[in-house]
Amino acid sequence: MRLSKAWIVASKDFKTFTKRKSILYTIIYFEVIVSIGLPLLMRFVVSRNNKVSVGSYLPTLLDAFSFLYVIGAALAPLGIASYSLIGEKVQKSLEPLLATPTTDEEILAGKSIAAFLPAIVANYIGALIFTVLMDLFTYSTLKSLYFPNSNFAIILFLLAPLACILSVGYNILVSSKVNDVRSAYQFGTLILVPLGAVYLLSELKVFSLTTGIMLIIAAVLAVTDGIVFYLVKTTFRREEILTKWK
Repeated sequence: MRLSKAWIVASKDFKTFTKRKSILYTIIYFEVIVSIGLPLLMRFVVSRNNKVSVGSYLPTLLDAFSFLYVIGAALAPLGIASYSLIGEKVQKSLEPLLATPTTDEEILAGKSIAAFLPAIVANYIGALIFTVLMDLFTYSTLKSLYFPNSNFAIILFLLAPLACILSVGYNILVSSKVNDVRSAYQFGTLILVPLGAVYLLSELKVFSLTTGIMLIIAAVLAVTDGIVFYLVKTTFRREEILTKWK
């Protein structure tokens, strides 16, 4: 596989996605709500309650909020990846791409890069804002800076990239099998269900997001990533798309 060819495909997609405001707004809205909205909410809670009582459950709450960056990493590429193939089909630009000497692996790699990079960069920018604001608003209660810590490092540099890769692969797979953009997006959102379930269960105290639990989640994500991209590679048939996809 020639990375230069994959990057050409990715660069073309970058230009396309920057013109689609709905995709950009989805990423921006989530990051603003989580990175700025939650710290402001935390500031309100801390100011309205006794510091001793708040301090007892604040770390658990902060850990749960941190996991939202795993969900965000899966949400951010959803619009880009789900649009990647079916969007080009709608615009009638997919057939010329598939007719080029670019290999299937190079096309899929380019599509994956175009969805992964903006999503993970936005996630990291949001996480930086989140950590600064959360430390600012909770320092007087905790008497120390809660972030950065080892659990948040696992979330940002292990779980988030794995979740992002899974979302990219799954949504490209969906995009290659459906016939309209809306269906691709609707089916693509299903990838958020298991991650949302993990967050909900942690909030309900069914389990805690300890280092061990997060490493188990990371292992499951890594295996699932491999399976999904294997399916993407083995089921992507340009001849079928060119001749039968209507």
